[in-house]
Amino acid sequence: MNFLSLIEAKRDGHDLDPAHIKDSITAYTAGKIPDYQMAAFLMAIYFRGLTSAETGALMCAMRDSGDVLRFPEDPRPLVDKHSTGGIGDKVSLPLAPLLACLGFRVPMISGRGLGITGGTLDKLCSIPGFNSLPAAERIVEIVQTVGCVICGQTARMVPADKAIYALRDATATVPSIPLIVASILSKKLAESLDVLVLDVKFGSAAFMRTLEKARELGRALVTLANESGVKTRALLTNMETPLGRAAGNWLEVKESVACLEGNPDGTSSTDLKDLVLACAAHLLVQTAKAKTIDAALKQAEDCLASGKPREKWNEMLAAQGADLAAFNRKLALDHTAPVVVELKAPASGFVSCCDARIIGEVIRHLGGGRYTKESGIHYDVGVDALAKPGETIRAGGMLARIHAADRAHAEAARTRLNAAFDISTQPTFPQPLIAEII
Repeated sequence: MNFLSLIEAKRDGHDLDPAHIKDSITAYTAGKIPDYQMAAFLMAIYFRGLTSAETGALMCAMRDSGDVLRFPEDPRPLVDKHSTGGIGDKVSLPLAPLLACLGFRVPMISGRGLGITGGTLDKLCSIPGFNSLPAAERIVEIVQTVGCVICGQTARMVPADKAIYALRDATATVPSIPLIVASILSKKLAESLDVLVLDVKFGSAAFMRTLEKARELGRALVTLANESGVKTRALLTNMETPLGRAAGNWLEVKESVACLEGNPDGTSSTDLKDLVLACAAHLLVQTAKAKTIDAALKQAEDCLASGKPREKWNEMLAAQGADLAAFNRKLALDHTAPVVVELKAPASGFVSCCDARIIGEVIRHLGGGRYTKESGIHYDVGVDALAKPGETIRAGGMLARIHAADRAHAEAARTRLNAAFDISTQPTFPQPLIAEII
């Protein structure tokens, strides 16, 4: 095929034949189109965009570039949730076992973090023995027997997306809504889902900084997913402040367990639980397991309070190779990082800002995030006990607790974190967590 003519056509603003897009992705995956030509094609898309039909063709071609999960007939709907990424965003961890207990099958294919955005797989890899990359056959087996799995793509799942995303990251073409939509949905459709809920974030630490851009992305995702036969809704959620009180891989696992246990030690905040329940409630309504959101929220909350999702969590971990005895020993420790220091409030008042972007940058500097895909991760570092906007604080009270590999990193983090917090003399009211539903 003459791929150059497609580059020229998109460069000049013409619509492409969906069949040509499919053939191009097939050829690229087979190594018949060089990276430099695909990079030029992506840049043309970045500037000229894609129509809905073109985006759909790209999505389907990437999905079909490798294995698609196939599940046996079962009355339990296949559902999943996808987040566009944020700081402290650990919703997937308590949500998956909750959904399994609510009568769903959850083949949750997740990713690793890059930059300041945390990755679900990195959090789970802080658990001793956890296997984040089971084979496709094992994924299906765990979903059918346990009800949920959280893992990464196999080498044969959506290989075109892996290759194209690496090029996008290296060619400054990541912030293209058609490319984002095709990338996200190609992976989700490879799970053979019935229903999907999307958590599209906006704010200082989100990929989409404004509500308007998040709305644009959310609408594009929901429209194409529904057209592809997957019932989909999007929650537009605020990411000015970290979700929950902990950010950092192992610290977020601990907070997730606290959420599953009803937060007995007060280490979690209500926003995490609220978003977990909201995602579950929308899936219940979308699958007609509940008639209204209020009824669905009550159903999800009762299930969470029953303790069954906590038991299901252990069942999922065991199915994925985790050493539960070692996990529980680690869970019982107050901290696992070598150095822990506190950030104290300089004055009394009301917390008016807890900047998620600064906190994400601090965690990456501590070693809990990546500067490149090849970077190693220190799973035990991070920040917890975060004071949240709207809360009162006394001078000398704890704004945050820093977990670091050594004293130098801890002190550097403490200095930087001062800029993340503002304290007001007047009461402040945090912005709503969920701004819109699409």
